[in-house]
Amino acid sequence: MALTKVLITVKTYPTLSAKYDELVCTAGFKEDGSWIRIYPVPFRKKAYSEQYKKYDWIELDLVKNTSDFRPESYRPYSHDSDIEIIGHINTDHNWARRKEFVLNNVHYNLKALIAEAKDKSKCTSLAVFKPTKILDFKIIPVERDWDKDKLALLNQLNLFSTAKDENFEVVRKLPYKFSYVFVDNEGVTSTLMIEDWELGQLYWKCLAKHEGDEAKACRDVRTKYFDEFTTSTDLHFFLGTAKIHHYRAPNPFMIIGAFYPKFNPQLQLF
Repeated sequence: MALTKVLITVKTYPTLSAKYDELVCTAGFKEDGSWIRIYPVPFRKKAYSEQYKKYDWIELDLVKNTSDFRPESYRPYSHDSDIEIIGHINTDHNWARRKEFVLNNVHYNLKALIAEAKDKSKCTSLAVFKPTKILDFKIIPVERDWDKDKLALLNQLNLFSTAKDENFEVVRKLPYKFSYVFVDNEGVTSTLMIEDWELGQLYWKCLAKHEGDEAKACRDVRTKYFDEFTTSTDLHFFLGTAKIHHYRAPNPFMIIGAFYPKFNPQLQLF
């Protein structure tokens, strides 16, 4: 089957699936600039050579995910499909090459974007969104442990795993929910949860740096995502819907990634 090239821009924090094990949702752009979602991917069980980073070009055998009505949703041909990393786009010239893909179709009005998602002729489930103003960055404690039933099922699956998988440890669950509070171009205030793996990795890195002091780790995450991103970068959100909530929830979108090149110094002159 034909291989598909994808520029990875989104990797969500790993979740436990009652059907598929620990999984990561990946999204990005095809060569023609259109969005594509790749799910499921047992990312942390892939060989190191297949564990792609954001803004890597990857090539793999994809087929339409027929269990997902969202048009952008594809899946690897098989659970063990090979993933080849064939290139990378760096941050040269203030992310110039990355901007060519990311900033082609930016949304500014959340109500209009939600309407586009609910419109079954479009069913938009991935988008780039530019908030007019960031008001706050919320950090709220949540359950610290994974669902016991899902963990039990995962342990059952591991009975039939290879020796490599038997040594696999499930990713730690984040003990906090992180959200942005922002205003769109019509002045409407919204709060959206962030499911970005990059943020999760930052939290664990800061926690280690502060020797387990969660308050200091959360402070550092807020400093980067609120103080730094909102004052020195041209912050955009990567938004995505969850399939289960796409048509049911009043607002089915969550923040699945951040795009944060520095402000253009020439624009700041005006």
